[in-house]
Amino acid sequence: MKQLNLAEAKAKLSHLVDQAAKGKGVIIAKSGIPMAKLVPLDERPPKRFKFSTLKDVLTDELVEAIEAPLPDDILDAMLNGPIDPARGR
Repeated sequence: MKQLNLAEAKAKLSHLVDQAAKGKGVIIAKSGIPMAKLVPLDERPPKRFKFSTLKDVLTDELVEAIEAPLPDDILDAMLNGPIDPARGR
């Protein structure tokens, strides 16, 4: 990994950030002593969503249950606040 002194890193910070985002990290030194490392946030590539991932997991019954309308009391609590036993609601 490339090492730069602090003054040089300061002058090239924008370029170094772009390079780090591409996976090319850099060590920043002060008076020749390594002090920090500029690396990508996450070196692993993001996981891509794969269509039909749940194809064999979701049964027709489960899909119907997910798509079914909520009971009125639960829908009312979600829209108007929590149920308060003291108020009969």
